[in-house]
Amino acid sequence: MLVGIISDTHDHLPLVRAAVGFFNSHGAELVLHAGDFISPFVIPELAQCTMPVVGVFGNNDGDRALLLAKCAETGNVSIRGSFAEVDAGGFLIGLVHGHEKELLGSLVRSCAFDCIVHGHTHEAGSYRVGEMLVVNPGEACGYLSGSATLALLDTEERSARIVRL
Repeated sequence: MLVGIISDTHDHLPLVRAAVGFFNSHGAELVLHAGDFISPFVIPELAQCTMPVVGVFGNNDGDRALLLAKCAETGNVSIRGSFAEVDAGGFLIGLVHGHEKELLGSLVRSCAFDCIVHGHTHEAGSYRVGEMLVVNPGEACGYLSGSATLALLDTEERSARIVRL
């Protein structure tokens, strides 16, 4: 299964639209959002994905009730709170924003998942802890690094690649 991964969109709508177009055109079957949507008007843009979008809250997500209400209107976008366990065709993914460093560290050290996905640092990359893959897609907004990125996770190959928008 091909899983699109995005984080830290921070209301940058043109780049959210570019990411949605990328996921739709590259055959992603699922998209994970690792938090910091920011404003509820990002949700209808993410709803343009032709596949389910599962997200978690980030530390900068303000009006969580309105974000959840907007998700309920879409039918394909959901935010599961601060953490989500996602089964991607038998490949188990732990999804968290990553701003709680102790929690993120515990999840990574647990090796209880096939993959941990997080954001927050705005630094794209992936690495392994034993057999477990850890993926940070970087920042979709491009505000801090000057480079808007996302990731594609291939669950069959157990690998991820960072993609520049």
